[in-house]
Amino acid sequence: MKEYNDVAKGRLAELVRDLAVVKGKVTLASGIESDFYVDMRRVTLHHEAAPLVGHVMLDLLEESGYAPDDIDAVGGLTMGADPVAAAILHAAASRGLSMDAFVVRKEAKDHGMKRQIEGPSIEGRNVIILEDTSTTGSSPLAAAEAARAAGANVLAVAVVVDRATGADAKIADAGYNYLYALDLSDLGLSE
Repeated sequence: MKEYNDVAKGRLAELVRDLAVVKGKVTLASGIESDFYVDMRRVTLHHEAAPLVGHVMLDLLEESGYAPDDIDAVGGLTMGADPVAAAILHAAASRGLSMDAFVVRKEAKDHGMKRQIEGPSIEGRNVIILEDTSTTGSSPLAAAEAARAAGANVLAVAVVVDRATGADAKIADAGYNYLYALDLSDLGLSE
């Protein structure tokens, strides 16, 4: 199984390099300037890459000590986390596991059910907060706060690509285990 995991992770890294890395000066959502942008939606919504995202992330969780049977749901702040959560949901289902996904809005809707979190209820459930890539950690922390307010037990924060810009420390300082599948060295990049 480890050999398959390494092959899947290697292919995912290759796809991220080929599809998502855009070189050139860019201001990130965090306000930080960078010499490259990692447009993960080009990966998480890609026909070959999305299933790999699901399996690689599910493997990451298991290898980090989170048994898939102990995780009830995965999700995070819309929009970056949405396709990652869907990919994990499908990967889990393909392995015979029951794992839901959820979406965290930036704020509760002012109409309808007035929810901030969409999908199956996460109250009293073990959840993993997701993000496609994180620079400052603010988005996953906002999602974790909303999930906790909804009564969830947040086990960890997991991102597909870590940009090595301090998100890990900020998330750890908030009391959450920070996991990532790929880092800049996997993508042949450095900040």
